[in-house]
Amino acid sequence: MNLDRRQFLQGMGGGVAGALIAGSTARAATAGSATLPAFSTSTSADFWRAVRAHFPLQDDPVYLNCGGLGPASQRVLDAVFSTMLALQQHSETGHNLIQPAREIVAPFVGAEPRELCFTRNATEGNALIAAGLRLRAGDEVIFESHAHPGGSFPWFNQTKERGVTVKLFEPSPVSAEENLARIRALVTPRTKVIQVSHITCTDGLVLPVRAIAEFAAARGIWFHVDGAQAVGMVPVNLGALGCDSYAFCGHKWLGGPHESGAVFIRHARLDAVAVTGIGSHSGELPFLPGEIRYVDGAARHEYGTRNAGLIVALAEAVRLQKEIGVERIAAYGRDLATYLHAEFSKISGLVVLTSARPELRASMVTISHPRASAGDFFTYLLKTHGLRCRPVTEQKLNAVRVSTHVFNSPAECERVVVGVRAAMRDL
Repeated sequence: MNLDRRQFLQGMGGGVAGALIAGSTARAATAGSATLPAFSTSTSADFWRAVRAHFPLQDDPVYLNCGGLGPASQRVLDAVFSTMLALQQHSETGHNLIQPAREIVAPFVGAEPRELCFTRNATEGNALIAAGLRLRAGDEVIFESHAHPGGSFPWFNQTKERGVTVKLFEPSPVSAEENLARIRALVTPRTKVIQVSHITCTDGLVLPVRAIAEFAAARGIWFHVDGAQAVGMVPVNLGALGCDSYAFCGHKWLGGPHESGAVFIRHARLDAVAVTGIGSHSGELPFLPGEIRYVDGAARHEYGTRNAGLIVALAEAVRLQKEIGVERIAAYGRDLATYLHAEFSKISGLVVLTSARPELRASMVTISHPRASAGDFFTYLLKTHGLRCRPVTEQKLNAVRVSTHVFNSPAECERVVVGVRAAMRDL
């Protein structure tokens, strides 16, 4: 996390958090009980209201920060609590629940179950790949300058540990071709890894991951994707994408519980990633001394006792997304964000940082106030208009990001436009 943003959010203290939590019990009592009606364009508003009813998330403030932390549905929360309670009642690990969950989550992202390792978040998946690839001093890793700390820190750690060289490119909002060209310009014979965010956390730029995968494969370069901002927002098919590895989390767009996620490692490349964290579930070693035989799959990177309730709940989040419809989710969030982008573009003086090209954006829009800091802009929208967005201070962007997802409505987006217009007047 950018230190400026961390210090700002910490400086808000516990008062705001306490106020947001107050009254949540009443909503939780009814959330998740509604069933989803059949979708029809003529009654779509009813459908999305039914989706919203699954979330115990409070109405005030309007929550627009799924890119930072997405709320879980009551179904997901119930899966966490009921699984943990059942296991505690018999003091069991629930390890037998993990493989069935893997068989639900893996095909959701177009992977084979043996290619998926459950992690605590995308950061852990990124770090697993960075530490596991057998890099040497002078080997080069390329990624974008807008990478989230969870995507950049693991590689900068390798500069300290192994002398790896990091090379950055500035992501372009102009075209997919321009982003590929900027990567191509940095590649040398020493380039061993290319990583990109599938969708950047700063301005919601969709990067051309399939084209980059083809470029990297043709040169024998490992291609890793940080998919924290993609899985749950847009359809993801890792089998077709062509990357070697891909990390994602459950706690953003997917609506899973905190400390849930996974990393995909293409099975043909499995042995290229060293096992850096290991325990009894990573393989077999019947008698000591002996030689460990790794599990034939990405699960070799899982070890020790896990919180099976979180993994079961991640699978439940996938079930709910499938019931809503993955393509429908992507279209709905994109439509709301497209409305915001169009309205923001009409506001004199406001800087819209998210690309104007429809193919380069999805469900996030980032804007910058010409006179106010990111912190002041964020605070004004929250305190004066009840809009919970996210300040963006990475790379000195000095902006605010708005995320739109299944629990948001057109009326809430209209409130955002009103609030931003007022901010241009008042700040």
